[in-house]
Amino acid sequence: MNPKVILTCAITGAGDTVDRHPAIPVSPEQIANSALEAADAGAAIVHCHVRNLETGKGTRDVALYAEVMERIRDKNRNVIINLTAGMGGDLDIGAGEDAMAFGPDTDLVGPAERLAHVTSLKPEICTLDCGSLNFGDGNGIVVQTPNQLRAQAKIIQETGVKPEMEIFDTGNLWFAKQLVTEGLIDGKPMFQLCLGIPWGSPCDTASMQHMVNMLPDNAVWAGFGIGRMQMPMVAQAVILGGHVRVGLEDNLYIERGVYASNGTLTDKAVKIIELLGTAVASPDEARGILGL
Repeated sequence: MNPKVILTCAITGAGDTVDRHPAIPVSPEQIANSALEAADAGAAIVHCHVRNLETGKGTRDVALYAEVMERIRDKNRNVIINLTAGMGGDLDIGAGEDAMAFGPDTDLVGPAERLAHVTSLKPEICTLDCGSLNFGDGNGIVVQTPNQLRAQAKIIQETGVKPEMEIFDTGNLWFAKQLVTEGLIDGKPMFQLCLGIPWGSPCDTASMQHMVNMLPDNAVWAGFGIGRMQMPMVAQAVILGGHVRVGLEDNLYIERGVYASNGTLTDKAVKIIELLGTAVASPDEARGILGL
C-alpha cells in the first residue's frame, strides 16, 4: 500500500442525477461550495464538471468553469483542481432502423473545442477518456477515436496540464499506454480505473487487479466503483497499492436510503484509508506523488 493515498472527490458529474438527490450541486456557487466541503474533509483533488443552470444537465460552458475555479480559489488556494474534458463526445443513436437520426443528447465536437476550458483556464489536471464506450443501457455511446485522443493529448501536453487518463475497460488502458509510448504523455502517467459503468469494466476485485497488472511500472493510478460499490472499491484500491476517488458523480448515498454529500463521502473514505493503516495525502503531498 502507498504510505500516502491521494483522495479525489468527483463533485457533480454530468449524469441525470438532479431529480434523484435533493442537493446535487448545479450552480457554480453550489459546485464550488461542495468542492470546498470535500477539501475540508480531506480531499487533495476536486474533480469538477459544470451544469446548465436551467436544465441541470452537463455543459461545456467555459464561463461556468471559470466561475467554479474562481470561487474555489477565493477560499482555498491549495486544493488541486481537476476539470473534466469528458463533455463533447456524446452520440445518441437513433431508435430502431433510423440509426442516423441522432437524438437530442448528441454532443460531438472536435478536440480543440472539447478542451477550450482547459486551454483557457489551465487547471493542474484534466481528464482524458481513453476510448469509446457503450455508456449506459440505452442508445448512448461516448466517442473518442484514437486520432481524436492523440490530438487531445497533444493539446493538453502543449497547455502544460497533467492528463488523468480515464480507463473504462482494458482496451482503453491498452490505448492509454500507446499514448505514453508515442510521447504524448509527460512525466509519470496518471490513470483512473473507472469500474461499474454499464457497459465498461465490471466493478469487482478481479477486474481491478487485471487492470493494475497491465499498468506501466512508473504509473500513478487510482480506482473507483459506482453506486453501492464506491466504498468497497476505496478499500480495494488502497490494498492494491492505488489511490482513490469518491463523490456524488459516482454515488448518491452514504448508506442505504441515506443521501450523501461530498463532505460525508470524503469523510467516510478518509476513515477507510486510515483504518487500513495508511494516511491521506495533502494537496502538496499529492503534487509530489504526481509530479505536478
